[in-house]
Amino acid sequence: MTDKTISHCRTPALVLIALLGILPLALPLSSSWVRLAGGICYAQTTGVVTIREALVIPGGDWYRSAGFIDPIEARMVLGQWSRPQEGEEVVFAVDDVRRWKRIVADADGWLIDENVRGGYVYVSMEVPQEEVIILEGMGHRMAYVNGEPRAGNLYQYKEQFESWEPRFDYSHLPILLRQGSNDLMFQGGRVPRLKIRIHPCRAKVMINERDVTMPDLIVGQIIDHWAAVVLINATTKPVRDIWVVASLEHGDEVSQKVPELQPLAVRKVPIKLTGKAPALPGKVSLELAVVGERDGETAVLDKCSLLLETRQSHENHKRTFVSDIDGSVQYYALNPAQNPDSSWAPALFLSVHGAAVEAINQSAAYKAKTWGHIVSPTNRRPYGFNWEDWGRIDALEVLEIAIKDLGVDPSRVYLTGHSMGGHGTWHLGALYPDRFAALGPSAGWISFWSYRPSRKIEAATPVEQMLMRSTAPSRTFDLIENYRGLGVYVLHGKDDDNVPAEESRSMVSRLETFHNDFVYHEEPEAGHWWDKLDEEGADCVDWYPMFDFFARHSRAGNERVRFLDFRTPNPGVSAWSHWVCIEAQTRQLQMSTVAVRFDPGRRRFVGRTENVERLTFDLSHIDRTWNPITFELDGHKVGPVDYPLQTQRVTLHRIQERWVDAAAAPAASKGPHRYGTFKDVFNHRVVFVFGTKGSQEENAWAYAKARYDAETFWYQGNGSIDVVRDVDFDPLADRDRNVVLYGNEKTNSAWKTLLGDKPVRVKPNEIRIGSKKITGRDLGVLMIRPRPGSDVACVGVVSGTGVIGMRLTDRRPYMSPGFAYPDLVVFYGAGSEDQIVCGAGFFGLDWGVESGEFVWDGRRVR
Repeated sequence: MTDKTISHCRTPALVLIALLGILPLALPLSSSWVRLAGGICYAQTTGVVTIREALVIPGGDWYRSAGFIDPIEARMVLGQWSRPQEGEEVVFAVDDVRRWKRIVADADGWLIDENVRGGYVYVSMEVPQEEVIILEGMGHRMAYVNGEPRAGNLYQYKEQFESWEPRFDYSHLPILLRQGSNDLMFQGGRVPRLKIRIHPCRAKVMINERDVTMPDLIVGQIIDHWAAVVLINATTKPVRDIWVVASLEHGDEVSQKVPELQPLAVRKVPIKLTGKAPALPGKVSLELAVVGERDGETAVLDKCSLLLETRQSHENHKRTFVSDIDGSVQYYALNPAQNPDSSWAPALFLSVHGAAVEAINQSAAYKAKTWGHIVSPTNRRPYGFNWEDWGRIDALEVLEIAIKDLGVDPSRVYLTGHSMGGHGTWHLGALYPDRFAALGPSAGWISFWSYRPSRKIEAATPVEQMLMRSTAPSRTFDLIENYRGLGVYVLHGKDDDNVPAEESRSMVSRLETFHNDFVYHEEPEAGHWWDKLDEEGADCVDWYPMFDFFARHSRAGNERVRFLDFRTPNPGVSAWSHWVCIEAQTRQLQMSTVAVRFDPGRRRFVGRTENVERLTFDLSHIDRTWNPITFELDGHKVGPVDYPLQTQRVTLHRIQERWVDAAAAPAASKGPHRYGTFKDVFNHRVVFVFGTKGSQEENAWAYAKARYDAETFWYQGNGSIDVVRDVDFDPLADRDRNVVLYGNEKTNSAWKTLLGDKPVRVKPNEIRIGSKKITGRDLGVLMIRPRPGSDVACVGVVSGTGVIGMRLTDRRPYMSPGFAYPDLVVFYGAGSEDQIVCGAGFFGLDWGVESGEFVWDGRRVR
């Protein structure tokens, strides 16, 4: 969608008035404008408008936003926002007074100022009549449009590319400009610049062809693939009963009914492609049309043309699949093995990409191998989740699909990656050491706190310490001993100015204390991305000594593993290593370890544990004779235990500091299948349910917040989440889907069915947590509970005791990697750079309050 295309659309005239009391907006040459009294600028155009002037003020520390709030956000939360004036002061602290100042865009439309980095940029717009427009921001973390949060466009460019034009510019959001004055405020991102453009709408439902997920076609093969495209609802009402019609050249015409599109929202929708690919490589056209009702008749609402690639089966190509996270269409890249020996199964090299790299380009950076496939998942986006959270799950989904579809040898699966992908290699390898034969991190950083020291936050209070516990899975360095059974080849450029070589050196120094199967190569006179050998493939990823190292390693099957030393910070993330599973912890989200030796001659397991409450052994690798099995853990003997013929598993429970043989824990208990922390609710094809039973202000908040979360997950994670009203939600259907409720028990009618008898209640002016009662209309809540009627699904809550408390949840970064919350968090008040968490903690292993662990801020809760 180019500026030129939009400028020729038949749309109502767009009228903008800048009310900054400063210079008039600079507008396209095709526009007309006049200066009015008081420095007001009037403009009328049918094209694209670039905002040329704004006010800016330095912001707070985003890395503290999990539990702190700055005075700008506080004004939004408290409903005390008023239009700022140039020179107006804002007190951030006693000795920290900041001022709004005017900034003017450069010739390319970028608003450039150091205060834009992490700060706030404000624009006022006035229109003579209500109108829906398309907002395109570039470089911001999020935006407020008349007080409602909207997703940002943080990752669309990078300074090192020597261009500030968009690279991953997906973000076109429909917004409503009210008659009269409108406030737009943007929170700046990582760089000191921002561009804001306004587009007119060409239709009530539009295709955003900038963001498509498409497969590649393979010469001569049957087409039965999923694709996806973004639809924009540019109206103020839900849109139902529309279809996407896909007409593929040389293929079939297929109609796909579109899920309900909520007002002023975007949704990435699936499209099925069928037919047969052409007999020769090349490009194939795909015509898409959105069909629905217009003026009482069925009509084409919008359409576009796309091109798909047809490739040879041996070429690097994209494959699509439907993710179990949210039902969205994702892709992975495959660089197939070339002429593999059919007498043996090929290996698989899972290669995870760096920041800003597409998966298809990651796999293309390797020369094709004769003995294995190069497979590259996407991390859900080129930046995605740093291979943590849903990026981590994406890698595991792709790994499972590739092993099944490609017929690889499961004992020869290798993990490698560069830069952010180097971090992903360290991270995934530490959490799932039994999935891989060897690791090959290149230029990898260890963790957010080592790579970005500014992110280190001193957890001084018990509440802050509880919040930091939830981030334990991100602390890769604490899991380093899980590499004990893996071969590790570490690669780094000595002069790397992006990820310092010290990151790899730190890991190597620690490996030297216990590991005897690793190699560290530091390439002299090499930076972050380097390629010295005059051969196909980039040396910093396709390093032949690393692949020689891989060739000498294989993954041991359970029958060959005699000793295990495994640790996990969260069984809900990582529980199994070969034949042992840490199912539950004594103190949740603190490191748990098990070191166990199996003596096959004596049919005995001997070892020690730390912070383990429940442990399961998989005995399928042991012969099924009548001879019983014994366990000696932490000095206590359990057994002899008869071999469990049906389950082939034995579960041990720690009871009063002694281990006992007991039945498997009921599904209602916490375990690897459903362990908690708030992030876990955004899985299992989650659906967002917003309340409609509160006041007008509360209902407006619930929808705006649900929409914001959905479009944030779309932008950052290529997601597609159902967003529905409480009155349209059937709590008895699809019980194994996760649900997030927006609102409280009075404002959201789905609450009673899903949470009515639970020990935590949120209602106007009051929260009850077991026997504890907290009052006030400024309390916000994030919570996760098991869903009734399901052994796996959860119910999440984004709630408050009043609209102030509800707004406190608006910008909490629970979808950002490196941030996390426990099972329950209660926020209160809103002040300048103020700690806003008054309580947090984990429910017990039975999901109870009394059996759980919670800490409270004594200033608010007694």
